[in-house]
Amino acid sequence: MKKSTLNEVIIYTDGASRGNPGPGGYGVILISGNHKKELSAGYRLTTNNRMELMAVIAALEALKKKNLQVKIYTDSNYIVNAIRKGWLNDWIAKDFKGKKNKDLWLRLHNLMQQHQVEFHWVKGHDQNPYNNRCDQLATHAADHAALLIDTGYEPSASHPTHISSIS
Repeated sequence: MKKSTLNEVIIYTDGASRGNPGPGGYGVILISGNHKKELSAGYRLTTNNRMELMAVIAALEALKKKNLQVKIYTDSNYIVNAIRKGWLNDWIAKDFKGKKNKDLWLRLHNLMQQHQVEFHWVKGHDQNPYNNRCDQLATHAADHAALLIDTGYEPSASHPTHISSIS
């Protein structure tokens, strides 16, 4: 179990999609000191990779302070490799030619400029209680009746998130 310091935030994320594409959702746990917060939202038509990205974006957007040390734990090789292997910078330089999810990658890239962000891969569906909880949040959100619209995948109106807090 990870514990954060005063200027450090630990984040666990997961995304899920039923059908890929299909209904999807994301789950997030933010840990700052002794405080924990859970975030989740479901979308009516999206992909697993988009939900993995949305989880990280929602987590970073929820941070109120800037210049934090942020450690993100995800089971998404797609995200970890894009950041750690420099793929994202290459995609940006080539204007995402032939790549999907440009809208979300650009949002994530901009948010990452506000903090010192490290990405860590964790094995999904294993013994990590935070990753398992994020999976529960994501799948519950994907199965929820009031699904939002993923405007980058399915053009339409805005997309608020459902947020719940725990102590």
